[in-house]
Amino acid sequence: MKRLVILAAAALSGCAVSQQQEVQLGQEYAQQIAQQLPLISDPEVSRYVNVLGDSIAKLTPRGDLDWHFYVVDSKEVNAFAVPGGFVYVNRGLIERADKMDELAGVLGHEIGHVVKRHSIKQMQQMQGANIGVTLACVLTNVCNAPGASDVINIGAGAVFAKFSRTDEKEADDQGFANVIHAGISPQGMVTMFQKLINERKTKPAGVSAWFATHPLEEDRIADIQSQINALPRGTLARLTTDSKNFHTFKNRLASLPPSPPPRQPQQ
Repeated sequence: MKRLVILAAAALSGCAVSQQQEVQLGQEYAQQIAQQLPLISDPEVSRYVNVLGDSIAKLTPRGDLDWHFYVVDSKEVNAFAVPGGFVYVNRGLIERADKMDELAGVLGHEIGHVVKRHSIKQMQQMQGANIGVTLACVLTNVCNAPGASDVINIGAGAVFAKFSRTDEKEADDQGFANVIHAGISPQGMVTMFQKLINERKTKPAGVSAWFATHPLEEDRIADIQSQINALPRGTLARLTTDSKNFHTFKNRLASLPPSPPPRQPQQ
């Protein structure tokens, strides 16, 4: 934690954050997250999400990063990224994806945040908050549990986990390019986001964590669709939408014990 504070202080001072510093920050955050959130360690699940994630991330302008992808064992619908190439997707979101391109679209979007270094910008606003606790609160809603607010202070640090609409739009655009470069259809971004909006109307509790950290309205979906419509003729038909390996992965995930109930994060 001490090293994390020192590294964060460099960014807060207004100094440019090098890629090496960014990776160090990501490693520190990843250690905190591993202590605060239940991560699925099943080899088959981990292998698939890392293969899919790498197939997208390695073709971006930041393909030189050592990317890491994790599945959080939480029924809450969410995904997030921290500096240096660490991307997390909740089990609840994967369970709602019916095709590979829907999961790929979410990963492409989160990869986009890292490519654009949005987390570094947000870090400069967090003022040294405990990121592990903040992410546990904001991304899984555990701080809404009775008594949790007495020991956890989300405070202004929660801004780290919530990007601006401008950042979300940039991540959408970068994610769109990311999946196409990987040979995957961007249509999954539209269908996945539309599912989340539809669920918010009928069962808002299941997707509240997503909307707490991802400003998402119909105009963003329309913008992605307009980019799809502008693709050269025949491009969309050549891109992959689904795969047998994705469904094998989902079946493996479904075979695991149910997600644990939300736990109160450690201070």
